[in-house]
Amino acid sequence: MGSASKPSPAAAAPSRRKVALCLALLTLQYGAQPLISKRCVGREVIVTSLVLAIEVLKVICAVVLLLAEGSLKKQFSNWSLVGSLTASGLPAAIYALQNSLLQISYKNLDSLTFSILNQTKLLFTAFFTYLILGQKQSPKQILALTLLISAAVLLSIGESSRKGVSGGSSDYVLLYGIIPVTVASVLSGLASSLCQWASQVKKHTSYMMTIEMSFIGSMCLLASTFQSPDGEALRKYGFFHEWTLWTVIPVLMNALGGILVGLVTSYAGGVKKGFVIVSALLVTALLQFIFDGKPPSVYCLVALPLVMASIFIYQKYPYVDRKKKD
Repeated sequence: MGSASKPSPAAAAPSRRKVALCLALLTLQYGAQPLISKRCVGREVIVTSLVLAIEVLKVICAVVLLLAEGSLKKQFSNWSLVGSLTASGLPAAIYALQNSLLQISYKNLDSLTFSILNQTKLLFTAFFTYLILGQKQSPKQILALTLLISAAVLLSIGESSRKGVSGGSSDYVLLYGIIPVTVASVLSGLASSLCQWASQVKKHTSYMMTIEMSFIGSMCLLASTFQSPDGEALRKYGFFHEWTLWTVIPVLMNALGGILVGLVTSYAGGVKKGFVIVSALLVTALLQFIFDGKPPSVYCLVALPLVMASIFIYQKYPYVDRKKKD
């Protein structure tokens, strides 16, 4: 993803269209995923079966895209098991756990609340990126992260004080809604930093990282089924227990979203990805109002502009090394 030569005018137009399409699709995927998952996935569906299906589809998508660009043979000719485990093993296991936690949280939180709390992964990404790669934050970025923490605390207090979508107690919402998505955000920050380290040190491409991490993550999940309640449920009821044709929709969306994140980062960079995240929050709020007839809570209305401002400031004012600049 280094600097590329200036494209010719003939190639520039398709590139701009491709960037616009990826940005639009990722915005819709981010914004609609919580709402669609809650509507299309039954409460009795086994979480592990959803995550495994998503990972398999990610591998298929990545292989198809590598075939389309004609680099599949080259990528696998340079592949090694040791290199794969070193670069992708730990983040793959982390992402597998994160996805399971997100599936639990989807079912027990309001869609907009879930989306806003999920944005705290930016805070944890910044922390682990500094810890692992030594990447510093500008004063304005620190301000942005402070705004993000404030929004997350506000939402946690507000959401835990009322009943969740399942009609459970505030303790149930906290335990099965807020805590899973918060832990998932921490794991997302750690895994993102490890992936960035792998891309810089190991020179792994986005598609190969997707294939390796999905495969390793799936193996970790399958290993966990020997002792987990989900494993017992899979053996008792089967992989597709309580699945319907509608269940396939969020699975496909989630898998394609994983591919789109890599493409948007590659094509448009981090700043435009930040605008995608902000726009997705608005999409979530709009869809929730249209389909559920449910206006955002007071806590969401206060937290939403805080999150939007924090993401915008963080992306707009990156850290600049003055010594290198001079």
